Amino acid sequence: MSEQRRFFSHDTLERNVGWLIIATIAAISVAGLVQIVPLFFQHSTTEPSPGIEPYSALRLAGRDIYQREGCLGCHSQQIRTLRSEVERYGPYSLAGESVFDHPFLWGSKRTGPDLARVGGRYSDDWHRIHLRNPRDVVPESNMPAYPYLQKPAAADTIASHMTAMRRLGVPYTDEQIANASKELEGKTEEDALIAYLQGLGVNRRYIIVDEVVAK
Repeated sequence: MSEQRRFFSHDTLERNVGWLIIATIAAISVAGLVQIVPLFFQHSTTEPSPGIEPYSALRLAGRDIYQREGCLGCHSQQIRTLRSEVERYGPYSLAGESVFDHPFLWGSKRTGPDLARVGGRYSDDWHRIHLRNPRDVVPESNMPAYPYLQKPAAADTIASHMTAMRRLGVPYTDEQIANASKELEGKTEEDALIAYLQGLGVNRRYIIVDEVVAK
């Protein structure tokens, strides 16, 4: 028995790199499972927050462009509960706001401001100018320009994309999928991206305002 105790002692782990790696992986795995597994059974993380609905065809196309252009590399969409962030960006983010997002676009870097609540803060025209030449509205901006987004949005693939999203659990109806390409007719990639940005955080912000007024 004493031999077993010495074999599994802390000193043994420190001296044996292999056992130390195994023990570290085991500890991290158990701790991770304890934290992550319960989240799969909580309504706050698996059910959409009030007012959150699947993206329209136009906004979904805009979200694709947002990913393609690497916007999430400089802009997060995750407002933490810190007072400084709430005062600057708006109500902190909830997991239920992202249940229809595949993949999540929370991001981890803020070269530019967080965009979780950017919807409705600026006009469509402001966004157009900003996308074509950011320095025209924000002189100190280091954001690249996107003048080439004025080409037609890809209407021929949006129905297939929505079908794939439905397989992942997004409740698109047959009618929404059938009319998806029509929604993108005559729209540019710039239109789609702006539509996506203009919807970010709008429902959450308005719900909070309604609750405050009701009180």
